[in-house]
Amino acid sequence: MISIKPLSPADHDHWLALWLGYQTFYKVQLPAQVNQSTWERIHTGRIQAVGAYNQASRLVGFAHFLYHEDTWSLSPACYLEDLFVEPGLRGSGCGRLLVEAVASAAVKAGAHKTYWLTHETNTVARQLYDRLGKHPGFVYYSFGPSGD
Repeated sequence: MISIKPLSPADHDHWLALWLGYQTFYKVQLPAQVNQSTWERIHTGRIQAVGAYNQASRLVGFAHFLYHEDTWSLSPACYLEDLFVEPGLRGSGCGRLLVEAVASAAVKAGAHKTYWLTHETNTVARQLYDRLGKHPGFVYYSFGPSGD
């Protein structure tokens, strides 16, 4: 049984292990200062986050999201920026619960849509995403020093 709730300061160590696993999955290594800043921004409300907890109340997944102005609507949009579930729990419904929790929070916040990106090679996650959302056909581009 998985439960979804906001992250708490006590979750730091489990969150960091998952966050580093997420970075490994995407073959990046962010500086420690970025990791710490992300954690702090979650707890100041600048970034929203929910966690997935197993029956032992241990954090086993997370979703980070934020709201932003949108030129196509008078309401904000919700961007689900990061989602990660322990590898052993993939396919268990944990990811679905996290996406649904973000979408529910977005509705409550008055957002007109929730959207996210994933890498084209992330085939396991894309199976879920194809069932939950629609792929509008846009191609992602990036410009800047980091290249992401």
